[in-house]
Amino acid sequence: MQATSSIDSPEMAALKAKQETLLSPRFYTTDFAAMDKLDVSPIRADWDAMLAEYEGDNNHDHFQRTPEFAIEVAENFSKVSPELRQEFTEFLISSLTSEFSGCILYNEIQKNVTNPDIKALMRFMARDESRHASFINQSLKDFGLGLDLGDLKRTKAYTYFKPKYIFYATYLSEKIGYARYITIYRQLERNPDKRFHPIFRWFERWCNDEFRHGESFALIMRANPHLLRGANVFWIRFFLLAVYATMYVRDHTRPQLKAAMGLEPTAYDYEVFRITNEITKQVFPISLDIDSPAFRAGLERLFQIQTAVDAAKAQGGLTGLVKRGFWSVAGVVTFAKLYVMPVKHHALPAQVRMVPIW
Repeated sequence: MQATSSIDSPEMAALKAKQETLLSPRFYTTDFAAMDKLDVSPIRADWDAMLAEYEGDNNHDHFQRTPEFAIEVAENFSKVSPELRQEFTEFLISSLTSEFSGCILYNEIQKNVTNPDIKALMRFMARDESRHASFINQSLKDFGLGLDLGDLKRTKAYTYFKPKYIFYATYLSEKIGYARYITIYRQLERNPDKRFHPIFRWFERWCNDEFRHGESFALIMRANPHLLRGANVFWIRFFLLAVYATMYVRDHTRPQLKAAMGLEPTAYDYEVFRITNEITKQVFPISLDIDSPAFRAGLERLFQIQTAVDAAKAQGGLTGLVKRGFWSVAGVVTFAKLYVMPVKHHALPAQVRMVPIW
């Protein structure tokens, strides 16, 4: 596997955050006029209850570091290997970029709509994501690698997504974020000796923010059921596969990080997929057959292809370029084969709002 360049300065951290690859988090913009026309009246009672929870802000004091935080960093993190330090730094940068991406998108939507329901929701979610991003950035600053979020907002490329793509992708990212955080939190709760950094202590309540954000988009989709029918099911299928495949490949490129937590990447990923499947089938009419041997082989194939692409990039020159082209085509073919595999179909539950699964 290609060794990544060491991140040892704020400039290197900023370059990593601005990187545009298939695996890196992106910044998004959307059709604000279409967002403004959303109608949530079919689920009014659930919507108002959700906004009341946001207004109550029961997590308002969660993202504040205790005096013991710095002590624990000094005592535990100073002992980690250079490889683990590198992978953990990449994890923090990727997580911060993802959280800040949500903050920017939600803030831009709330500034550009007049619909009071959507405006209120986006304001609350932008508040939460801002807290998350700032909290992660404090840990990067501990290493002298803090990001200039204003510069990141101005200079990172933006991708346009239709509102429905935002709903599918963001709903999934929030729910899989919940599943990832709660799985890590429970693992380290059982094995505190493997908690090599104090930020993991914050994951339990943090993941509840992720769950609520996902529920917000679930309510929008349940209020507009055409988003869950017909040709839109093909888009749901695409985003399910894209999110799962991205996570699998990314996690397997960071083996030291999972090993330090006492987790095996494949077992961890499929536990996260299992939790996410259970959650998303409450909203989506299909779920991926994650236990299919062909599905599992396909994800592993994508990881091997990404490893080959990275090696070709490192090789450089004409030979490296040809190899990159070959393996990129192989990746597209493998993804297409995964896409057409049979999926599981199920009826949507009668209830609209859900509770966390663990």
